Amino acid sequence: MKLRIHEQLDESKDRIVERLKLMPDLLQDRPTFQATGIHYEIADRTQAICYGGVGMIMSLAQKIGLIEAIDRRVHVLKIHVPYHESDHVMNIALNALCDGTCLEDIELRRNDAVFLNALNVNRIPDPTTAGDFCRRFTSREMIQSIEDAIHDARKNVWRQQPDEFFNEGTIDLDGTYVQTGAEKKDGIDINHEGKWGYHPFVASLAETSEVLSIINRSGNRPSHEGAAAVVDRYIPRLREAGFRRIWLRGDTDFSQSQHLDRWDDQPDVRFVFGFDANPKLTGIAKDLPEGAWRPLARPLQQPAATKTKPRKKRGNVKRKIIEEREFRELRLESEHVAEFPYQPGACEAAYRMVVVRKTIKVLKGQLRLEDETRYFFYITNEFDEWQERIVFRANKRCNQENLLAQLHGGVCALATPVDNLYSNWAFMVMASLAWNLKAWSALILPEGPGRLQDQHRQEKKTVLRMEFKKYLNLFMHIPCQIVKTANRLVYRVLAWNPQLPVFFRMAEVLQL
Repeated sequence: MKLRIHEQLDESKDRIVERLKLMPDLLQDRPTFQATGIHYEIADRTQAICYGGVGMIMSLAQKIGLIEAIDRRVHVLKIHVPYHESDHVMNIALNALCDGTCLEDIELRRNDAVFLNALNVNRIPDPTTAGDFCRRFTSREMIQSIEDAIHDARKNVWRQQPDEFFNEGTIDLDGTYVQTGAEKKDGIDINHEGKWGYHPFVASLAETSEVLSIINRSGNRPSHEGAAAVVDRYIPRLREAGFRRIWLRGDTDFSQSQHLDRWDDQPDVRFVFGFDANPKLTGIAKDLPEGAWRPLARPLQQPAATKTKPRKKRGNVKRKIIEEREFRELRLESEHVAEFPYQPGACEAAYRMVVVRKTIKVLKGQLRLEDETRYFFYITNEFDEWQERIVFRANKRCNQENLLAQLHGGVCALATPVDNLYSNWAFMVMASLAWNLKAWSALILPEGPGRLQDQHRQEKKTVLRMEFKKYLNLFMHIPCQIVKTANRLVYRVLAWNPQLPVFFRMAEVLQL
């Protein structure tokens, strides 16, 4: 980072710290919020936007070759008057990065002259044109061409990562429901909960939370449908990228026995899937000798660091009401883990079945009823790790639930703004690119040797794990004055926030 920028950031930080200092001896005789004499005017010369981070995102897309890859891979337009395929894809992704929750929000940016100047364009596609572009995708192969282009750019980001990044890559698999009240969207169907909509499948890279693939399906399709094909497509891609070990992970819906032998034959592939607690497996677990079980010790959660004196814990109001009204309550009493070899019917080899036995205390008011015992099974071809680590590794799949929540509510990528299964599928892939761009902006942060290496590494992890809304507030909602010169388009930052040093490090990398 330039010395002058570093000094300006420090000065801005010092000013806000001084301003926010508490003054307990100063009594206020009137409310703090009392701004008066406010008038609005229109600036004649100064041009500014609130989405200053859009310049960094566009620089990122250019730097990693995303725009070039989209135009090379995706071919749905016969002529380009005036937009190319990359213009449409980036338009939908930028809409999500600029607080857009639906296609109609594109119109807000389209009518913002300063926003157009910040992108150095005369115009962008309107919402109707964006929807029409989605409807041009009429097959799985056409949509996969977008994912192929995104993966080309992803590889360029991965090449910049340190060697330990490639120790292992974990492909998480899960499905999620997208409900819609529309009756004329082709491909919708009713699911087991009686809700109409679609049932997309999402594959992600656990270490970075990047979306690898999305498959849109009718609402009545099973979770695992199409998952094996995605796994078979991405195992070679992760191997080619340099990952030394590839893990596959999913819940009980994805333990597809007919594919396990094929994945096990690849020496660098490991899997751990939940397995249904059917009567046969439950019977085997019950017949295990007590000596085969050992306590499952969960790692203790580290208390959050606080700068003030810790507060006294409050009473559990919910538990008090449950006891008073004598509701039936389940409390985890203990956990034990064991294992045994198991060969599924569709497999030619036996695998390691790790089982967790949970003893659950059943209460009614303050009366303790008979305890319940429940079994949870995990099948894996990893025989060297401890049983506990297999369980903890499988449990980490729950992080993908957080990713799905972000795609639903933060990015609004898992939505159905257009008319059929393929067009909505294309929209999901293009809108989810916004989440990947957020992840890539974190991954490009350098963490080279030096006295600040640990700090930079922690900053990288913080941005990578950041929720989408917080990312927008810190890295996209940056008020900037737009100054266009003969050779440069300058984003002049107008306000300070705590993450600006990280933001300028991103910008500096992209300018190299």
